[in-house]
Amino acid sequence: MKQYLARLIDKTLAREMEAMGCVAIEGPKWCGKSTTGEQFAKTVIKLQDPIVFRQYSGFAATSREHLLAGEKPLMFDEWQKIPDIWDFIRLDIDETSSVGQYILTGSAKPQEDKSRHTGTGRIAKVTMRPMSLYESMDSSGEVSLKDIFDGKDNVFGKSKLTLDDLAFVTVRGGWPEAVKRPEQATTLNTNYFKSLTTEDIIDVDGIKRNPVRAQAILRSYGRNISTFATNQTLLDDIKANDGTIDKTTLASYLSALTKLFVIEDILAWSPKLRSKSIIRSSAKRQFVDPSIAATALSAKPKDLIADLETFGFLFESLCARDLRVYAQNLDGEVYHYKDGDDLEADAIVHLSDGRWGAIEIKVGGNQIDEAAANLIKLRKKVDTNKMSEPSFLMVLTGTPHAYKRPDGVLVVPIGCLKN
Repeated sequence: MKQYLARLIDKTLAREMEAMGCVAIEGPKWCGKSTTGEQFAKTVIKLQDPIVFRQYSGFAATSREHLLAGEKPLMFDEWQKIPDIWDFIRLDIDETSSVGQYILTGSAKPQEDKSRHTGTGRIAKVTMRPMSLYESMDSSGEVSLKDIFDGKDNVFGKSKLTLDDLAFVTVRGGWPEAVKRPEQATTLNTNYFKSLTTEDIIDVDGIKRNPVRAQAILRSYGRNISTFATNQTLLDDIKANDGTIDKTTLASYLSALTKLFVIEDILAWSPKLRSKSIIRSSAKRQFVDPSIAATALSAKPKDLIADLETFGFLFESLCARDLRVYAQNLDGEVYHYKDGDDLEADAIVHLSDGRWGAIEIKVGGNQIDEAAANLIKLRKKVDTNKMSEPSFLMVLTGTPHAYKRPDGVLVVPIGCLKN
């Protein structure tokens, strides 16, 4: 039996299954959805098996009873291959009012069907991402995001990750198989990239796409990771490096990559401000995992060390992934902030109860003072008569030590952070 690496999402799934009839686990292929779902299921139907797929396609056309037979919880792996499963499960939950009956896992959003019920009140959707550094045991976890939100901000800790280590975990990514077999990470990631651009991008909606063009688009995204690059910027970049492409074609490919949960841009945060500064609404370009950018660019750890500017952008992508995993565990979301005065915060962690914290991300220590000053400027801009004070201001770094500065700004290595 394969070793199971515990995930932070496990508690979320357990909570949702106690409240809902079905939980749908969504996320990119290879991030561990099936393995995690199997920890909760008593019956597993693997629709990626051609024989099983044909059998259950027949059940979907003839018999709901046979389709949903089996000891509960019943899990359908890659359920989107038979989209009608969603409505059959919803109907069963309506009739039985039972909770924790079904688990759906899928690495692509099914094609839109206006007749399909939303599943509201019956089916909970949970997004799963690749492993954070805490889950892969690369972070010591000495600094807890939850504790900081709860006011315990006298942080202390020491990251074991050197700059070389950070370059390696960025390129390796958080894919469970790559974490378990780090020596083969490059080969595994290359195969994932090939599968993504030759098979998955077609299977997601049945539209024939060019693998070479898909790879060119992913390379462009990699070159523009952690930036506010527009589609026109991507078009110009592709034309300069990989040949011609039009905006309609680019939009089609980006849509497919979003449906595959490969692209996960960070949306803008819109706080209440004291001034009349214009808040920029552009999304920040991100992959769900930094290894996709590294693979697209054929970047090895030594390449990142030799090009610290590029490393900085990929390091921000690494931190964004981890913050999203930790924020989800705390019932929160991650945004970015940028206004008309060019004041930025790389990440805003905003919890559902209204608490929030602002984060600047810097791989090295030479920009900590400037980053802290920017965070303090942002705090002063926010109208605390209309929304709460920030729970914290943090510079998230690749440096060794966690500490609280005299100005109150926290300095936290990504190698010390956990949920």
